[in-house]
Amino acid sequence: MPATLSTARLSASDRAASWHEAVSHAFVPMAVDLLEEVPSPGAIVGHQLGPVRILEVQAGPQVVTRSRRMIADDEPPSLIVSLQERGTSLKEQDGRESVIQPGEFSITDTSRVFRKRIEEDFAFTSFQFPRTELDVSERDLRALTATPFSGTEGSAALVATYLSRMAREAPALDEAVGRRAAATALDLLALLVDDRSGCSRRQDLRNAASLERVKDHILRNLRDPDLSPSSIAEATFMSVRLLHKLFELENTTVSGWIRAQRLERCSRDLLRPVAAELGIAGIARRWGFANSSHFSRAFRAAYGMPPRDWQGGANPAR
Repeated sequence: MPATLSTARLSASDRAASWHEAVSHAFVPMAVDLLEEVPSPGAIVGHQLGPVRILEVQAGPQVVTRSRRMIADDEPPSLIVSLQERGTSLKEQDGRESVIQPGEFSITDTSRVFRKRIEEDFAFTSFQFPRTELDVSERDLRALTATPFSGTEGSAALVATYLSRMAREAPALDEAVGRRAAATALDLLALLVDDRSGCSRRQDLRNAASLERVKDHILRNLRDPDLSPSSIAEATFMSVRLLHKLFELENTTVSGWIRAQRLERCSRDLLRPVAAELGIAGIARRWGFANSSHFSRAFRAAYGMPPRDWQGGANPAR
């Protein structure tokens, strides 16, 4: 269940103190200065997916500051990725000052001093997680804090699209799926950092990890005749474009890899006692081939003979 906090029902005089407490509790200890004489209502809705805490925030003009004295020595460092949805914010950290417009996102490191000023009503969705969950170098990360990332192009667009969708779907995800979704989000964020820092080796590792997760999903659902790039992308929380790119790295296609896996299992079953019970068409259906003629053509193309000949003993490797 989502955790919700709102100051809408409080008197204007009580909103400032309540909002300050809510912000520090939801994120990390921060000073909050409201810029209105009569503070607008504020609301925070939270969800937890694995190590990632998702917070949807709406409020009025304010300045939030995390000073050095607010950073405890024993406090585990965390990172906050904020997707700006309404209003414009001015963020400062690590010697940079940047304007974050609606549709853009930015990264904040809570282990160091930062400041954010918003002079209008705003809404943003943040994703907070332990610094240890993001496998990038400190130097590469520090170079990107308080930097605006456009949600319309390149690897930043991939991150923004995925995070937005994950936030929308969070209430409906169970714990196991939520953890996998969060892991994918962190992989994409690391890919973004590597992309901006030119760190291709770590990007290759991210791609390999994502590809293995996709293959695992495919193998567990290989019998489903409706398995497709779009359904796989949806289930693994990535874009269809990224899915195709991952398989291109192995010089194959999504559909080609699925077909090869299905044919391999069919070839095994045709040589086992189960073939007498199910028949060739039954084995084809068992592994996701909805059309027997399509299966026979695919089998002949892959193994150089029709499935009946393979079953009958023409397989030289038998």
